[in-house]
Amino acid sequence: MSEESSCHNFVTATSCPLCHEELIINWQGDDIPYFGEVMHITARCDCSFRFADTIILAQRDPVRYELKIENSEDLHSRVVRSTSGTIRIPELGIDVEPGSISESYVTNIEGVLDRILNVVITATKWSKEDADEEKYSKGLEIQQALRDAMEGKKELTVIMEDPLGNSAIISDKAFSRELTPQEASELKTGMIVFDTSSSDMEVDACDSDHSVTN
Repeated sequence: MSEESSCHNFVTATSCPLCHEELIINWQGDDIPYFGEVMHITARCDCSFRFADTIILAQRDPVRYELKIENSEDLHSRVVRSTSGTIRIPELGIDVEPGSISESYVTNIEGVLDRILNVVITATKWSKEDADEEKYSKGLEIQQALRDAMEGKKELTVIMEDPLGNSAIISDKAFSRELTPQEASELKTGMIVFDTSSSDMEVDACDSDHSVTN
């Protein structure tokens, strides 16, 4: 391993917040074209606890990205979604907000839509089991809209908002702007902060389950 790579890849130790056994945290640097250096952070414990995040190393302001999906090429636009990122699809009334079990990922717009589709499919099944015809019908409608968008047959808008500036939609067509302090304060972060010096973990006050609402 070169000196440069060793500076970007390392491990630290803390205690697992669930079982209190030693938890190894892996830190891996990466350089994303057109975006810059990021750090991928992952931790997994035998008790089933796991954590993953992607942090942009440069200091960032609260940010909002918006991309109109108009053709199949737009589906390939790269997406960096940190644990503090909120995803919105206004045409479908969908908000994907971060929570303590949220994980970061680097994917593309198609991957984002596929993740949301899987959650909607599950929620639709629950509505059918609960005999809620209205929610079941709405769920089927949203599923079809997402599939149509993934096949390039329907236009949708994908919005990414991050009060910590650690998320992005990377596309020449994406419109970005800084969030106002008021807008940033209204967003959840879902953030877990590891303090490796004291082996404690601080959970953000916005500690809610990862959810999709519409």
